Amino acid sequence: MLCRRHLLQALGASALGTGLGVHSASVLAAPRAQDARFLLVFLRGGYDCASLLVPTASSYYYETRPNIAIARPGQEGGALPLTPDWGLHPALAESMLPLYQQRQLAFVPFAGTDDLSRSHFDTQDSIELGQPLGGRRDYRSGFLNRLVAELNPRADGAPVALQPMAFTSTLPLVLRGAVDVPNTALSAGAGRGGVDARQAELIASMYRGTPLATPVNEGFATRDEVARTMQGEMEAASRNALSTKGFEGTARRMARLMQSRYQLGFVDVGGWDTHVGQGAVTGTLANRLEELGRGLAGFADEMGPAWKSTVVVVISEFGRTFRENGNRGTDHGHGTVFWVLGGGVNGGRIAGEQQALTATTLFQNRDYPVLNDYRSVLGGLFARMYGLNPAAVARVFPGTQGADLRLV
Repeated sequence: MLCRRHLLQALGASALGTGLGVHSASVLAAPRAQDARFLLVFLRGGYDCASLLVPTASSYYYETRPNIAIARPGQEGGALPLTPDWGLHPALAESMLPLYQQRQLAFVPFAGTDDLSRSHFDTQDSIELGQPLGGRRDYRSGFLNRLVAELNPRADGAPVALQPMAFTSTLPLVLRGAVDVPNTALSAGAGRGGVDARQAELIASMYRGTPLATPVNEGFATRDEVARTMQGEMEAASRNALSTKGFEGTARRMARLMQSRYQLGFVDVGGWDTHVGQGAVTGTLANRLEELGRGLAGFADEMGPAWKSTVVVVISEFGRTFRENGNRGTDHGHGTVFWVLGGGVNGGRIAGEQQALTATTLFQNRDYPVLNDYRSVLGGLFARMYGLNPAAVARVFPGTQGADLRLV
């Protein structure tokens, strides 16, 4: 017999019943916490943040990137001016720049982890777990799962505060833990599992009257909900429907589900490891940034009125080298830039601790330094969004109380 999680994963959407955290949520939620929605977007591969948020005031940037630098504002193909020190990649002119100008988007440069492995997999694991470095890792406890445990119902029957969903084909580390979390991919073809209605009824009948009956039925219900969402989009295709291809289609489907049912989501986007032929104002990286920007803008549009209580954070495991390499690309780096966007975000600014970028201020003479630890940044954000007290933040991120960057 398949275990509960494996059975539901076999259905195409491992919709596990909401469970209880290892401890009660001993916090007072902020007045808007019940309506808050949070989406974490993980760019796997370590994207080049110096091409996204361009350090236009740094002469050293232009000296060390003779082929891939984004020109200063006012020049052909130049960065979009944000502040006297920073510009935005032109590929985001129609998607992210309007949100920044509406003060619904902030950037946090010099962000990341102190993990120095420069390994994609090791650093991704480290970030998703959110545990202190140097100790033994518990791969059964990701930081978003611990957040859900803080906010989910207690044994006293308090109402559900937060329903999570991983918009991925397998459950990511960040959402593994004491609380059962569903996952389902929303790419083209999602929602059309290998189990038809007759087979679903047969499987459900096998577990009727057993402890697994409820989670099995919930698994099929979630699968059917996703299928209905996809079907509605297909039916609108003849009326200028949005494309189902690429991240924008996925992002809009996520928004429709987060409007109606889920208050916390996770999605990962790959393809950011640009060792060779990265490009500058055009090219591989520019295309990916443009597609990502369109997707995030589409998510914001699709959220409708719920956008005002939604926060989206875009992170990556690390940045890339400040200098370009011999293949007109960049190699694994250290510090990166986080994006924080939402209808209630305190945006239109570059947040967090910063410093000038010169030959003497780079980390190990090659990378962005990390001045804003990701656990502190996210801990402070969660404290503001959900009214978490310092003890609760320290349970989400052990050893951290959070840094208040006033992002919301």
